Amino acid sequence: MNDLTNRKAIPRCRIIGVLDDGKASLSEIALQHLAQADVVIGAERTLALFDDLMSAQAIRRPLKGALTAVPEFIRVALADDMRVVVLATGDPLMYGIAGYLAAHLCVDALEVIPNVSTIQLACARLGMPWQEMKLCSVHSRDAGEWQRGSDARHGMYGLLQQMRQAARLAVLTSPQNSPDRIARMMLAEGMQDGWHIAVCEHLCLPDEQVYSELSVAEAAQMQFAEPNVMLLWRSEQKQETVMFGLPDLAYQQRQPEKGLITKQEVRAVSLARMQLRTDSIVWDIGTGSGSVGLEAARLCRNGHVYAVEKNAADVEIANANWRTAAVSNYSLIHSKAPEGLSDWPSPDAVFIGGSGGELAQLIHLCLEKLRPGGRLVMNFVTLENLAAATGVLSESGCEWDVLMLQASRSKPILDMHRMAAENPVWLVCAAKEA
Repeated sequence: MNDLTNRKAIPRCRIIGVLDDGKASLSEIALQHLAQADVVIGAERTLALFDDLMSAQAIRRPLKGALTAVPEFIRVALADDMRVVVLATGDPLMYGIAGYLAAHLCVDALEVIPNVSTIQLACARLGMPWQEMKLCSVHSRDAGEWQRGSDARHGMYGLLQQMRQAARLAVLTSPQNSPDRIARMMLAEGMQDGWHIAVCEHLCLPDEQVYSELSVAEAAQMQFAEPNVMLLWRSEQKQETVMFGLPDLAYQQRQPEKGLITKQEVRAVSLARMQLRTDSIVWDIGTGSGSVGLEAARLCRNGHVYAVEKNAADVEIANANWRTAAVSNYSLIHSKAPEGLSDWPSPDAVFIGGSGGELAQLIHLCLEKLRPGGRLVMNFVTLENLAAATGVLSESGCEWDVLMLQASRSKPILDMHRMAAENPVWLVCAAKEA
Protein backbone atom coordinates (compact mmCIF):
# COMPACT_ATOMS: atom_id res chain seq x y z
CA MET A 1 0.00 0.00 0.00
CA ASN A 2 1.23 3.51 -0.82
CA ASP A 3 2.82 5.23 2.21
CA LEU A 4 0.73 8.35 1.62
CA THR A 5 -2.52 6.43 1.93
CA ASN A 6 -1.54 4.08 4.77
CA ARG A 7 -2.45 6.01 7.92
CA LYS A 8 -0.72 3.53 10.26
CA ALA A 9 2.54 3.90 8.34
CA ILE A 10 2.63 7.66 8.83
CA PRO A 11 3.50 8.47 12.45
CA ARG A 12 5.22 11.70 11.46
CA CYS A 13 4.35 15.36 11.31
CA ARG A 14 5.46 16.84 7.98
CA ILE A 15 6.97 20.32 8.15
CA ILE A 16 6.80 21.71 4.63
CA GLY A 17 8.71 24.76 3.43
CA VAL A 18 6.59 27.00 1.19
CA LEU A 19 7.03 30.21 -0.78
CA ASP A 20 4.63 32.96 -1.74
CA ASP A 21 4.12 31.67 -5.29
CA GLY A 22 1.93 28.97 -3.77
CA LYS A 23 1.56 25.64 -5.55
CA ALA A 24 4.52 26.33 -7.84
CA SER A 25 6.86 26.26 -4.84
CA LEU A 26 5.92 22.72 -3.77
CA SER A 27 7.18 19.34 -4.93
CA GLU A 28 4.75 16.58 -5.89
CA ILE A 29 5.35 14.76 -2.61
CA ALA A 30 4.73 17.94 -0.59
CA LEU A 31 1.49 18.55 -2.50
CA GLN A 32 0.30 15.03 -1.70
CA HIS A 33 1.05 15.42 1.99
CA LEU A 34 -0.82 18.73 2.07
CA ALA A 35 -3.83 17.36 0.17
CA GLN A 36 -4.16 14.35 2.50
CA ALA A 37 -3.53 16.20 5.77
CA ASP A 38 -6.10 15.99 8.55
CA VAL A 39 -4.56 18.97 10.35
CA VAL A 40 -2.67 21.90 8.80
CA ILE A 41 -0.82 24.37 11.02
CA GLY A 42 0.66 27.67 9.86
CA ALA A 43 0.50 31.44 9.83
CA GLU A 44 -2.89 32.82 8.88
CA ARG A 45 -1.51 34.31 5.67
CA THR A 46 0.08 30.99 4.69
CA LEU A 47 -3.05 28.97 5.47
CA ALA A 48 -5.08 31.31 3.28
CA LEU A 49 -2.53 31.05 0.44
CA PHE A 50 -2.70 27.24 0.34
CA ASP A 51 -6.35 26.79 1.37
CA ASP A 52 -7.51 25.43 -1.99
CA LEU A 53 -4.82 22.70 -1.88
CA MET A 54 -6.13 21.24 1.39
CA SER A 55 -9.01 18.91 2.06
CA ALA A 56 -12.23 20.71 2.93
CA GLN A 57 -12.39 18.57 6.09
CA ALA A 58 -8.84 19.40 7.21
CA ILE A 59 -8.53 21.31 10.48
CA ARG A 60 -6.84 24.69 9.94
CA ARG A 61 -4.87 25.78 13.03
CA PRO A 62 -3.33 29.29 12.96
CA LEU A 63 0.01 29.68 14.73
CA LYS A 64 -0.46 33.22 15.98
CA GLY A 65 -0.41 33.33 19.76
CA ALA A 66 -0.45 29.53 20.05
CA LEU A 67 3.14 28.45 19.41
CA THR A 68 3.76 26.98 22.87
CA ALA A 69 0.67 24.78 22.57
CA VAL A 70 1.58 23.39 19.14
CA PRO A 71 3.93 20.55 20.24
CA GLU A 72 1.33 19.00 22.52
CA PHE A 73 -1.39 19.46 19.90
CA ILE A 74 0.79 17.63 17.36
CA ARG A 75 1.59 14.87 19.86
CA VAL A 76 -2.11 14.25 20.53
CA ALA A 77 -3.01 14.39 16.83
CA LEU A 78 -0.31 11.85 15.92
CA ALA A 79 -1.47 9.57 18.74
CA ASP A 80 -4.93 9.67 17.12
CA ASP A 81 -3.38 8.62 13.77
CA MET A 82 -4.09 12.01 12.21
CA ARG A 83 -1.97 13.30 9.36
CA VAL A 84 -0.37 16.59 10.46
CA VAL A 85 1.30 19.17 8.21
CA VAL A 86 3.01 22.36 9.37
CA LEU A 87 3.55 25.07 6.75
CA ALA A 88 6.66 27.23 7.20
CA THR A 89 8.21 29.84 4.95
CA GLY A 90 11.32 28.80 3.02
CA ASP A 91 13.62 26.45 4.90
CA PRO A 92 11.84 25.50 8.16
CA LEU A 93 15.21 24.78 9.81
CA MET A 94 16.61 28.28 9.26
CA TYR A 95 15.06 30.51 11.96
CA GLY A 96 11.90 28.49 11.38
CA ILE A 97 9.50 26.44 13.44
CA ALA A 98 11.19 23.10 12.71
CA GLY A 99 13.96 23.69 15.24
CA TYR A 100 11.42 24.58 17.93
CA LEU A 101 9.33 21.48 17.27
CA ALA A 102 12.42 19.24 17.18
CA ALA A 103 13.32 20.52 20.65
CA HIS A 104 9.86 19.66 22.04
CA LEU A 105 8.98 16.48 20.15
CA CYS A 106 10.78 13.25 19.37
CA VAL A 107 12.84 13.83 16.21
CA ASP A 108 11.42 10.61 14.76
CA ALA A 109 7.98 12.21 14.90
CA LEU A 110 9.00 14.87 12.37
CA GLU A 111 9.88 14.97 8.71
CA VAL A 112 11.17 18.22 7.24
CA ILE A 113 10.57 18.94 3.56
CA PRO A 114 12.63 22.11 3.03
CA ASN A 115 12.33 24.75 0.36
CA VAL A 116 14.62 27.47 -0.90
CA SER A 117 15.03 30.08 1.83
CA THR A 118 14.02 33.67 1.18
CA ILE A 119 17.62 34.65 1.93
CA GLN A 120 18.79 32.39 -0.91
CA LEU A 121 16.24 34.00 -3.20
CA ALA A 122 17.33 37.52 -2.22
CA CYS A 123 20.99 36.68 -2.84
CA ALA A 124 20.08 35.13 -6.17
CA ARG A 125 18.29 38.31 -7.25
CA LEU A 126 21.47 40.29 -6.56
CA GLY A 127 23.93 37.66 -7.79
CA MET A 128 25.56 37.73 -4.37
CA PRO A 129 27.28 34.62 -2.91
CA TRP A 130 25.91 33.90 0.53
CA GLN A 131 28.17 31.17 1.93
CA GLU A 132 30.11 33.72 4.02
CA MET A 133 27.11 35.79 5.09
CA LYS A 134 26.08 36.05 8.71
CA LEU A 135 22.42 35.08 8.88
CA CYS A 136 20.25 36.99 11.36
CA SER A 137 16.61 37.22 12.33
CA VAL A 138 14.84 40.08 14.09
CA HIS A 139 11.53 38.26 14.54
CA SER A 140 11.02 39.09 18.20
CA ARG A 141 8.94 41.16 20.56
CA ASP A 142 8.61 44.77 19.42
CA ALA A 143 10.82 46.88 21.70
CA GLY A 144 10.37 50.09 19.70
CA GLU A 145 12.96 52.24 18.02
CA TRP A 146 16.56 51.52 18.93
CA GLN A 147 17.97 53.58 21.78
CA ARG A 148 21.74 53.79 22.11
CA GLY A 149 22.83 51.67 25.08
CA SER A 150 19.95 49.19 24.82
CA ASP A 151 20.83 45.67 25.91
CA ALA A 152 19.82 42.14 24.91
CA ARG A 153 16.19 42.79 25.84
CA HIS A 154 15.81 44.71 22.56
CA GLY A 155 14.94 42.62 19.52
CA MET A 156 17.64 44.19 17.33
CA TYR A 157 20.49 43.88 19.85
CA GLY A 158 21.87 40.63 18.43
CA LEU A 159 21.80 42.00 14.89
CA LEU A 160 23.77 45.08 15.92
CA GLN A 161 26.38 42.92 17.65
CA GLN A 162 26.81 40.91 14.44
CA MET A 163 27.08 44.07 12.37
CA ARG A 164 30.04 45.17 14.49
CA GLN A 165 31.88 41.97 13.55
CA ALA A 166 30.66 40.74 10.15
CA ALA A 167 31.32 42.01 6.63
CA ARG A 168 28.09 40.70 5.08
CA LEU A 169 24.73 40.01 6.68
CA ALA A 170 21.36 38.70 5.57
CA VAL A 171 18.43 39.67 7.78
CA LEU A 172 14.99 38.14 8.10
CA THR A 173 13.03 41.23 9.06
CA SER A 174 9.67 41.55 10.79
CA PRO A 175 6.81 44.06 10.40
CA GLN A 176 8.05 45.89 13.52
CA ASN A 177 11.82 45.48 13.11
CA SER A 178 11.71 46.59 9.51
CA PRO A 179 14.59 47.61 7.19
CA ASP A 180 13.99 51.32 7.80
CA ARG A 181 14.10 50.83 11.59
CA ILE A 182 17.33 48.84 11.24
CA ALA A 183 18.80 51.65 9.15
CA ARG A 184 17.81 54.20 11.81
CA MET A 185 19.57 52.04 14.38
CA MET A 186 22.71 52.21 12.25
CA LEU A 187 22.44 56.00 12.12
CA ALA A 188 22.07 56.16 15.91
CA GLU A 189 25.21 54.04 16.29
CA GLY A 190 27.27 56.14 13.86
CA MET A 191 27.35 53.35 11.25
CA GLN A 192 26.03 55.36 8.32
CA ASP A 193 29.27 55.20 6.33
CA GLY A 194 30.85 52.21 4.67
CA TRP A 195 27.68 50.12 4.30
CA HIS A 196 25.42 49.19 1.38
CA ILE A 197 21.85 47.96 1.82
CA ALA A 198 19.52 45.96 -0.41
CA VAL A 199 15.90 45.10 0.33
CA CYS A 200 13.87 42.48 -1.55
CA GLU A 201 10.09 42.75 -1.21
CA HIS A 202 7.34 40.23 -2.05
CA LEU A 203 9.71 37.59 -3.38
CA CYS A 204 8.07 35.18 -5.85
CA LEU A 205 5.02 37.43 -6.23
CA PRO A 206 4.04 39.41 -9.35
CA ASP A 207 4.80 42.72 -7.60
CA GLU A 208 8.26 41.61 -6.41
CA GLN A 209 10.56 44.60 -5.93
CA VAL A 210 14.32 44.71 -5.36
CA TYR A 211 16.04 47.85 -4.04
CA SER A 212 19.78 47.46 -4.48
CA GLU A 213 22.69 49.48 -3.07
CA LEU A 214 20.72 51.87 -0.89
CA SER A 215 22.63 54.08 1.50
CA VAL A 216 21.85 53.82 5.20
CA ALA A 217 20.33 57.31 5.15
CA GLU A 218 18.11 56.45 2.16
CA ALA A 219 16.84 53.21 3.70
CA ALA A 220 16.06 54.97 6.99
CA GLN A 221 13.51 57.20 5.22
CA MET A 222 11.77 54.53 3.13
CA GLN A 223 8.79 52.28 3.80
CA PHE A 224 9.07 48.68 2.61
CA ALA A 225 6.30 46.22 1.79
CA GLU A 226 6.00 43.03 3.85
CA PRO A 227 7.37 40.42 3.70
CA ASN A 228 10.92 41.42 2.84
CA VAL A 229 14.55 40.38 3.27
CA MET A 230 17.41 42.79 3.96
CA LEU A 231 21.02 42.36 2.85
CA LEU A 232 23.90 44.47 4.19
CA TRP A 233 27.53 44.52 3.14
CA ARG A 234 30.56 46.66 3.85
CA SER A 235 31.99 48.80 1.06
CA GLU A 236 35.49 48.45 2.50
CA GLN A 237 37.30 45.88 4.60
CA LYS A 238 36.66 46.03 8.33
CA GLN A 239 39.69 47.19 10.30
CA GLU A 240 40.46 45.13 13.38
CA THR A 241 40.94 47.13 16.57
CA VAL A 242 43.17 46.73 19.62
CA MET A 243 41.28 44.67 22.19
CA PHE A 244 42.66 46.14 25.41
CA GLY A 245 45.64 48.01 26.83
CA LEU A 246 45.14 51.14 24.72
CA PRO A 247 47.45 54.06 25.56
CA ASP A 248 46.03 56.60 27.99
CA LEU A 249 46.02 59.30 25.31
CA ALA A 250 43.61 57.20 23.22
CA TYR A 251 40.90 58.34 25.65
CA GLN A 252 39.46 61.75 26.30
CA GLN A 253 40.06 62.70 29.93
CA ARG A 254 38.82 65.36 32.28
CA GLN A 255 40.36 68.83 31.79
CA PRO A 256 42.23 70.67 33.26
CA GLU A 257 42.90 67.65 35.52
CA LYS A 258 44.15 65.51 32.68
CA GLY A 259 45.23 62.10 33.88
CA LEU A 260 42.14 61.13 35.94
CA ILE A 261 41.98 57.79 34.19
CA THR A 262 42.79 54.20 35.10
CA LYS A 263 46.32 54.05 33.72
CA GLN A 264 47.21 51.57 31.00
CA GLU A 265 49.22 49.23 33.24
CA VAL A 266 46.62 49.18 36.02
CA ARG A 267 43.81 48.83 33.50
CA ALA A 268 45.42 45.78 31.90
CA VAL A 269 45.99 44.01 35.22
CA SER A 270 42.50 44.91 36.47
CA LEU A 271 40.92 43.38 33.37
CA ALA A 272 43.08 40.28 33.78
CA ARG A 273 42.01 39.87 37.42
CA MET A 274 38.33 40.12 36.37
CA GLN A 275 38.71 36.78 34.51
CA LEU A 276 36.48 37.85 31.62
CA ARG A 277 34.94 35.56 29.05
CA THR A 278 33.47 36.49 25.68
CA ASP A 279 29.95 36.28 27.16
CA SER A 280 30.60 37.95 30.54
CA ILE A 281 28.19 40.48 32.05
CA VAL A 282 30.25 43.29 33.61
CA TRP A 283 29.41 46.15 35.97
CA ASP A 284 31.67 49.22 35.84
CA ILE A 285 30.94 51.41 38.87
CA GLY A 286 32.39 54.91 38.87
CA THR A 287 33.38 54.58 35.23
CA GLY A 288 35.09 57.99 34.93
CA SER A 289 36.45 58.19 31.39
CA GLY A 290 35.05 54.72 30.67
CA SER A 291 38.40 53.15 29.78
CA VAL A 292 38.03 49.93 31.80
CA GLY A 293 34.41 49.29 30.84
CA LEU A 294 34.96 50.02 27.15
CA GLU A 295 37.92 47.67 26.93
CA ALA A 296 35.90 45.04 28.78
CA ALA A 297 33.16 45.46 26.15
CA ARG A 298 35.66 44.67 23.40
CA LEU A 299 36.79 41.54 25.21
CA CYS A 300 33.22 40.43 26.03
CA ARG A 301 31.85 40.72 22.50
CA ASN A 302 28.98 38.31 23.29
CA GLY A 303 28.35 39.82 26.73
CA HIS A 304 27.47 43.30 27.95
CA VAL A 305 28.98 46.05 30.10
CA TYR A 306 26.81 48.25 32.33
CA ALA A 307 28.51 51.45 33.49
CA VAL A 308 27.47 54.15 35.98
CA GLU A 309 29.02 57.55 36.73
CA LYS A 310 27.76 60.29 39.06
CA ASN A 311 29.81 63.19 37.66
CA ALA A 312 28.04 64.85 34.71
CA ALA A 313 31.29 66.04 33.09
CA ASP A 314 32.74 62.53 33.24
CA VAL A 315 29.56 61.07 31.76
CA GLU A 316 29.99 63.37 28.78
CA ILE A 317 33.62 62.28 28.40
CA ALA A 318 32.72 58.60 28.72
CA ASN A 319 30.04 59.05 26.05
CA ALA A 320 32.62 60.54 23.69
CA ASN A 321 35.01 57.65 24.33
CA TRP A 322 32.13 55.22 23.79
CA ARG A 323 31.51 56.58 20.30
CA THR A 324 35.20 56.32 19.47
CA ALA A 325 35.34 52.73 20.76
CA ALA A 326 32.52 51.72 18.37
CA VAL A 327 31.04 49.07 20.67
CA SER A 328 27.35 48.34 21.10
CA ASN A 329 27.39 45.92 24.05
CA TYR A 330 27.69 48.83 26.49
CA SER A 331 25.21 50.86 28.52
CA LEU A 332 26.00 54.04 30.48
CA ILE A 333 23.81 55.80 33.04
CA HIS A 334 24.30 59.08 34.89
CA SER A 335 23.58 58.21 38.51
CA LYS A 336 25.18 57.70 41.90
CA ALA A 337 25.60 54.01 42.65
CA PRO A 338 23.89 51.98 43.95
CA GLU A 339 20.95 53.79 42.31
CA GLY A 340 20.10 52.17 38.98
CA LEU A 341 21.98 48.95 39.63
CA SER A 342 18.82 47.01 40.54
CA ASP A 343 17.75 47.03 36.87
CA TRP A 344 20.96 45.36 35.73
CA PRO A 345 21.35 41.59 35.28
CA SER A 346 23.61 39.75 37.72
CA PRO A 347 27.26 40.22 36.74
CA ASP A 348 30.15 37.84 36.17
CA ALA A 349 32.59 40.60 37.06
CA VAL A 350 32.43 44.00 38.76
CA PHE A 351 34.98 46.80 38.59
CA ILE A 352 34.81 49.63 41.11
CA GLY A 353 36.87 52.64 40.14
CA GLY A 354 34.98 55.11 42.32
CA SER A 355 32.53 54.61 45.14
CA GLY A 356 31.10 58.08 45.83
CA GLY A 357 31.39 57.50 49.58
CA GLU A 358 29.21 54.35 49.47
CA LEU A 359 32.03 51.80 49.43
CA ALA A 360 30.81 49.37 52.12
CA GLN A 361 27.26 49.31 50.72
CA LEU A 362 28.56 48.75 47.18
CA ILE A 363 30.82 45.88 48.20
CA HIS A 364 27.95 44.10 49.99
CA LEU A 365 25.65 44.65 47.00
CA CYS A 366 28.21 43.44 44.46
CA LEU A 367 29.04 40.30 46.45
CA GLU A 368 25.32 39.58 46.70
CA LYS A 369 24.64 40.11 42.99
CA LEU A 370 27.75 38.43 41.59
CA ARG A 371 27.12 35.13 39.91
CA PRO A 372 28.86 32.09 41.44
CA GLY A 373 32.54 32.23 40.56
CA GLY A 374 32.31 35.95 39.78
CA ARG A 375 35.08 38.46 40.48
CA LEU A 376 35.06 41.87 42.16
CA VAL A 377 38.03 44.12 41.36
CA MET A 378 38.53 47.52 43.03
CA ASN A 379 41.19 50.21 42.49
CA PHE A 380 42.29 52.47 45.37
CA VAL A 381 44.91 55.16 45.75
CA THR A 382 44.24 56.03 49.43
CA LEU A 383 45.02 54.03 52.54
CA GLU A 384 41.62 54.85 54.00
CA ASN A 385 39.67 53.26 51.14
CA LEU A 386 42.03 50.28 51.11
CA ALA A 387 41.44 49.70 54.81
CA ALA A 388 37.67 50.13 54.45
CA ALA A 389 37.47 47.64 51.57
CA THR A 390 39.59 44.94 53.18
CA GLY A 391 37.63 45.34 56.41
CA VAL A 392 34.31 44.71 54.66
CA LEU A 393 35.73 41.76 52.72
CA SER A 394 37.14 40.20 55.88
CA GLU A 395 33.72 40.37 57.53
CA SER A 396 32.05 38.87 54.44
CA GLY A 397 34.14 35.73 54.64
CA CYS A 398 34.87 35.66 50.88
CA GLU A 399 38.27 34.93 49.38
CA TRP A 400 40.23 38.11 48.63
CA ASP A 401 43.72 39.48 48.06
CA VAL A 402 45.49 42.81 47.48
CA LEU A 403 47.97 43.61 44.73
CA MET A 404 49.95 46.86 44.74
CA LEU A 405 51.08 48.20 41.37
CA GLN A 406 53.62 51.00 41.02
CA ALA A 407 54.70 51.50 37.43
CA SER A 408 57.53 53.80 36.33
CA ARG A 409 57.66 55.22 32.83
CA SER A 410 60.72 56.50 31.01
CA LYS A 411 60.91 60.25 30.34
CA PRO A 412 63.55 62.23 28.43
CA ILE A 413 66.02 64.31 30.37
CA LEU A 414 68.46 66.27 28.20
CA ASP A 415 69.84 63.65 25.76
CA MET A 416 69.09 60.76 28.13
CA HIS A 417 66.11 59.19 29.87
CA ARG A 418 65.04 58.79 33.47
CA MET A 419 62.30 56.75 35.14
CA ALA A 420 59.30 58.70 36.50
CA ALA A 421 57.15 56.85 38.99
CA GLU A 422 53.37 56.77 38.72
CA ASN A 423 51.28 56.84 41.91
CA PRO A 424 50.93 53.41 43.54
CA VAL A 425 47.53 51.75 43.10
CA TRP A 426 46.08 48.95 45.20
CA LEU A 427 44.01 46.32 43.38
CA VAL A 428 41.68 44.63 45.82
CA CYS A 429 40.26 41.46 44.30
CA ALA A 430 37.54 39.21 45.69
CA ALA A 431 36.05 36.00 44.32
CA LYS A 432 32.58 34.66 44.94
CA GLU A 433 32.49 30.96 45.68
CA ALA A 434 31.60 28.88 42.64
